[in-house]
Amino acid sequence: MDLVIVESPAKARTIEGYLGGGAKVLASFGHVRDLPASDGSVDPEQDFAMRWEVSSDRSKQLKAITDAAKQADRIVLATDPDREGEAISWHLAELLAAKKAVPAGGISRITFNAITRDAVKTAMANPRDIDQPLVDAYLARRALDYLVGFTLSPVLWRKLPGAKSAGRVQSVALRLIVEREREIEAFTPREYWTVEAGLKSANGVAFHAKLTVLDGRKLDKFALPDKASAEAAKARVETASFSVGAVDVKNAVRNPAPPFTTSTLQQEASRKLGLGAQQTMRTAQTLYEAGHITYMRTDGVSMDGSAIGRARDMVMERYGRDYVPEKPRHYTSRAKNAQEAHEAIRPTDFARSARTLGLSDMEGKLYDLIWTRAVASQMASAQLERTAVDLVSEDGQVELRATGTVVVFPGFLTLYTEGQDDGLDDEEGGRLPKLMVGDKPATEEVKADQHFTQPPPRYSEASLVKRMEELGIGRPSTYASIIQVLKDRDYVLLEQKRFRPQEKGRLVTAFLERFFERYVEYDFTAGLEGKLDDISAGEAAYLEVLRDFWADFKPRADDVLGQKPWDVEKALDEYLAPHLFPPRADGGDPRQCPGCGDGRLALKVGKFGPFISCSNYPECRYTRQFAGANGEDTGPQSLGDDPATGLPVEVKSGRFGRYVQSGEKRSSIPRDVDNLDLAMALKLLSLPREIGLHPESGLPIVANLGRYGPYLLHDGKYANLKDTSDLFEMGMNAAVVKLAEPKGGRGARTPAEPLAVLGAHPETGVEVKVLNGRFGPYITDGSVNANVPKGGDPKAVTLEQAVELLAERAARAPAKGKKKAPAKKPAAKKPAAKKAAPKKKASA
Repeated sequence: MDLVIVESPAKARTIEGYLGGGAKVLASFGHVRDLPASDGSVDPEQDFAMRWEVSSDRSKQLKAITDAAKQADRIVLATDPDREGEAISWHLAELLAAKKAVPAGGISRITFNAITRDAVKTAMANPRDIDQPLVDAYLARRALDYLVGFTLSPVLWRKLPGAKSAGRVQSVALRLIVEREREIEAFTPREYWTVEAGLKSANGVAFHAKLTVLDGRKLDKFALPDKASAEAAKARVETASFSVGAVDVKNAVRNPAPPFTTSTLQQEASRKLGLGAQQTMRTAQTLYEAGHITYMRTDGVSMDGSAIGRARDMVMERYGRDYVPEKPRHYTSRAKNAQEAHEAIRPTDFARSARTLGLSDMEGKLYDLIWTRAVASQMASAQLERTAVDLVSEDGQVELRATGTVVVFPGFLTLYTEGQDDGLDDEEGGRLPKLMVGDKPATEEVKADQHFTQPPPRYSEASLVKRMEELGIGRPSTYASIIQVLKDRDYVLLEQKRFRPQEKGRLVTAFLERFFERYVEYDFTAGLEGKLDDISAGEAAYLEVLRDFWADFKPRADDVLGQKPWDVEKALDEYLAPHLFPPRADGGDPRQCPGCGDGRLALKVGKFGPFISCSNYPECRYTRQFAGANGEDTGPQSLGDDPATGLPVEVKSGRFGRYVQSGEKRSSIPRDVDNLDLAMALKLLSLPREIGLHPESGLPIVANLGRYGPYLLHDGKYANLKDTSDLFEMGMNAAVVKLAEPKGGRGARTPAEPLAVLGAHPETGVEVKVLNGRFGPYITDGSVNANVPKGGDPKAVTLEQAVELLAERAARAPAKGKKKAPAKKPAAKKPAAKKAAPKKKASA
């Protein structure tokens, strides 16, 4: 009997059904072992030896695999057909050999691109050995990511309060987002005007034409810079009489795009379905494991011959012979490494629709997208006709141009248009009337329109994936996890489906650009990816790649780690000076404090992130946000008007983060609110929400938002809520159960009763209280603590005084706690001290 090992249980059930009783199929549930999340798992001193550890949640499954292997005649490793799948097979083979569980028939490796009966049986008949170059590429990538994470992240923790991690590819992706934000902030809109005439042909068909030549001079985009020049040009057009001087008709051909790769699927699913990269890959994984599509982690664009034939048959059946090209279309992959250029993502059976497969809503939409793209790739080209008509005034000094695009034959456009680029150039308009040289259309109206140049847009998930692929940064299979890490670290915020860097992310990027410039360069990162591809192709040795990288990286990290925090702060202040303190229009000192007039502004890094502060602190308490256009506050973002009050609802930024405000009402914005719109803002502003009266105490249960997220309050006792949505959806029964749950953690205690509750913080909406502490009464908003002035009555403190004291405390560096005395060295005769607990895992 064969023991076949795959990655997922869904795949195992399907394949066992295909193979019948002659095989037992078990799932590994992905990787069975990994590098422990502690220092020393990769040891550069021992030529990058790696210490692997079986995952605790895989030990039971590994035992089942080992027991079955001892009863099998042969082991067949059938993990996914990519570098990661090859690595899982390698780990399994190593572990089974170490446990002496390899049967007489040995271990072989198979791959298949689709989970169909024919594909699986063909693979079983053609086993091979484990591809060691692919495994070496995995080892190199895993070691690099580990070394960067566990070397760079501790530097960040010690030099930048609040920074969480840095990774080899993650940091470069963050830099892309931050650089785009800098471009937007540095952008200066430029005014320009256009003049357009509405005309009518002799047979009464209306069309439009734009002014292109004035006084015999061809106009460029900024030829009419203001209203005066535009109005003068408009008057010239209104008084002129035009005739057709030239008609230029050109035929154009639009070819279909190839079937999906991993990255193009992520981009198109984002544009058309609104899916994030991670959600796209999870849904595609489900479709693949159910046998509906081919493998979804690929950079290949080709389909096998039988699939091409079935797609052409489908086109013939649905649209007729005219829509089937004379020859099958074959696409070429741009991937450098041919071993990873698998077949494109396509349906395994073109005859089956999402409806007949019984898929869920999102699975059905993604399947339809994959189906239409694959079928359209084998359809005839679209035939277009582009027409340009030049209209000339009698004196030849003024010219207008009318353009139009007409689809003569739709071809593949009947079924599929790609994302935001459908090839029809909407700005060129539709069909023009039949015009001949010498015709004199009548001028109906002329208008002058004002325009302003626009800054580049923030990255969406689709455009970020596309840009990373263009630069050769990372690989398509890693994009989803990279983007998720940036969101989880609060380095970026997804606003209206666009990435906006947070202050933390901007500062991390500035730090890396200043102290680790080479390692966040796009060319360097892409070059390293190229070396990893060389390893997988068997053209480079992975240990040599690791040695070359480490020889430069480690000394640089040690040098930065040895610098004092204030030296790092000063270096960042100088590096960011052009952005934070740009030249002033009046020629004055851009660092002059607007608060006191004689202090100088400088970058400071505090417990709650970076900010701009005056050198005369504490006499001058002027502070400013770190992030802002041209060194100034970006101002509020309008979401619309509150229908109940008519007041505007705006998003603003303060010392403690972003918040929404309408009139006097304010509320902080929770971290789990990705797409903030007017409806959600109004819900936040409606807090606190009284759920009802507790059935036992008769006291109200209130849902509210605090510094640490959503919570319930009843009779002075608190209970944390998991999601912001619970604030608005939780009912009485669920609230009573939540409040009755025991507090987690050892030593948990009921919070002390406050001496005074002062009200909501005017910037964050968080409740401000006066509590009695070990060293006397103090003011807190749950995150910042400020002592009540000596001799003052804690119950007499006003909210305004409390806010000022909290801001003063936040502006200062965090108080330094007393250092613990160093542990005494054990006596020579005593046993060695226990091994330290593993350090916190750093993200790669």
